[in-house]
Amino acid sequence: MAFVYLALAIVAEVVATSALKATDGFTRLAPSLVVVVGYTIAFFMLSLVLRTIPVGIAYAIWAGLGIVLVALVGVVVYGQRPDLPAVLGIGLIIAGVVVIQLFSRIAAH
Repeated sequence: MAFVYLALAIVAEVVATSALKATDGFTRLAPSLVVVVGYTIAFFMLSLVLRTIPVGIAYAIWAGLGIVLVALVGVVVYGQRPDLPAVLGIGLIIAGVVVIQLFSRIAAH
C-alpha cells in the first residue's frame, strides 16, 4: 500500500503545484482552494508512506517524479517548452529514481 499512497501523494502534489500559476498570487479563490487541498492530501499521503518507506527514499521518489510530471504539465497546459539542458536534467532525475528502485537495498520493495 505504501507505493499506492506515494502515487496519490505525487498526483496531489502535481495538481497543487500546477494550480499555483492559476492562483495569480492567491487572488483567485478556486485555484487557491485546489492548491491548499492538493498539498493537504499530498502531505497526508506522504505521512502514511513514511510508515513503511525510509524518508530519504520516499522523498527522492516524490520529488523526482513530481518534477518530471510538473514539467510535463508545463508543456501540455502552459505551452512551456524545455530546452535541451532541461530535458537532459529531467532525464537524469528519472534515471536517479530508477537506480534507487532497482539497486538500493534501503528502498522498500
